Amino acid sequence: MTLISILGRALAAGGVVLALVLAAFGFAGGPGASAPAALGSEASWQDALNVGIVANPPALDVHGVNSNIVSCIGMHIYEPLFALDKDRMPRPVLAESYEVSDDGLAYTIRLREDVKFHNGKVMDAGDVVASMNAWLARSAKAELLAGSSFSAVDDLTVRLDVPEPMADVVNQLATPIQFAAIYPASAVEAAAGGDVTECVGTGPYRLAEWDADKLVRLERFEGYSQPAGEPSGLTGRKAAVAPTINFRVLPDDNARLSALRAGSLDVAEELPLKRHGEIASDRGLRASVQTGGTLSLFLNTSEGPLASLDLRQAVLAALDMDEIMQAAYGNEKLYALDPSWCPLADVQWRSASGASLYDQNDRAKAKELMDKAGYRGQTLTLVTTFDYSDMYLASLVVQEQLRQAGFNVEMEESDFATFMERRADPGQYDLFITSNAYSPSPVQLPVLSPAWAGLDTPELAAGVAKIRASKTPEEAKAAWDETQGLLYDCGAATVLGHYASLYAMDTDVEGFAYLRYPVYWNAGVRA
Repeated sequence: MTLISILGRALAAGGVVLALVLAAFGFAGGPGASAPAALGSEASWQDALNVGIVANPPALDVHGVNSNIVSCIGMHIYEPLFALDKDRMPRPVLAESYEVSDDGLAYTIRLREDVKFHNGKVMDAGDVVASMNAWLARSAKAELLAGSSFSAVDDLTVRLDVPEPMADVVNQLATPIQFAAIYPASAVEAAAGGDVTECVGTGPYRLAEWDADKLVRLERFEGYSQPAGEPSGLTGRKAAVAPTINFRVLPDDNARLSALRAGSLDVAEELPLKRHGEIASDRGLRASVQTGGTLSLFLNTSEGPLASLDLRQAVLAALDMDEIMQAAYGNEKLYALDPSWCPLADVQWRSASGASLYDQNDRAKAKELMDKAGYRGQTLTLVTTFDYSDMYLASLVVQEQLRQAGFNVEMEESDFATFMERRADPGQYDLFITSNAYSPSPVQLPVLSPAWAGLDTPELAAGVAKIRASKTPEEAKAAWDETQGLLYDCGAATVLGHYASLYAMDTDVEGFAYLRYPVYWNAGVRA
């Protein structure tokens, strides 16, 4: 069956938008930043940057809410001790420096001097200790630091004690989602272990207005204390080019794009990929396509036909990743083929381990392995959902590729809630595909959790422990290379490719940057 006929089935099956895979797209890999708009510039800028967002943030407490919208807005208001640079390496922000004890159990962190909160208070160790201990207790992204605690050494020094040596401590502190923001101690104490409602931080912008379901308005904080270094990812200098940033809530994609064209928005976030062609052809607009995660195939290693290692390897041998990603996202300018489970721009964690088992497109090898496994046409159940077109279209192509290799594959389609129920029960599936945003550290990847797809091997658990116990980044990287290789060797799962998100903006916008989500503090609209 051809790719076009497969897509025809998709259109007939329930409204999946065929145009998603037919338009020509532009792809910009990596963090994707233009030069900061006003650093060393004499240019004139408009008073406000208007950004269209897809939903109202449920809160602005970044400790407690695992949400890109909350973290994107929140990172302009609050700051952490450490954040990720453009290479996804942790760098100091509110910290000045740190030292690790010889036994790896204590981190002594020196704080920057004269950093002010939006309420005028100067940040000290008491604020950091209160905030970080609250983050350890409340943030799901702090689970890997369970048993750790912060204490004050002096007014500008704090100490982090961890229960065992771990190589990724600073990486965990720099996580960009549900991040370790520093609040005034008074705000943490007022929350009493619950949601922090006093939206006061040290960031380049302060909260000026929040009209639920309509608008979040930020204003430049004139007392902002700049971090050191050139702008890089979420680190370095933050110019606050636009005096005001208006995050306007417009859930409808057409409404965001229409407002952008009418001039009431300067940036429209998270547009459907099918709109890229019309945006790219509009001379008044500019498109930005940013890699955001992996589309991945998971195999049932615990029961059913795929409990056989040879049969799982037969599945991997049969796959043509380019055809799969073409169906899911469009032409090669919109996606990237790479075996890495981590971001392609991540200097620390990107890995080519297992590459020989990735994108093999070798059906003769697949048939040999099927014969070796004694496969006799047992049904493989591929569960999917029509609510996510990328997952659905990719599933159609995987089904056809496996059938051509000689597998008997049946696809079961459902709404997303039902799909998630089936995916969670090994008795109801043999294969499934999901799209997953990048994790700050490979040890947080869902594929490594037995609860995700049932993979539970001593070797994998030992690999995760080895990564976390490594004494140097180099040792941790080697351990992750070994662990990623194990995922491919045991045929537990495979990355299909790396997908992107689409943003559109007026051509007068400069300084737009991206790392996990858009960065606006160095962005402005030329007057």
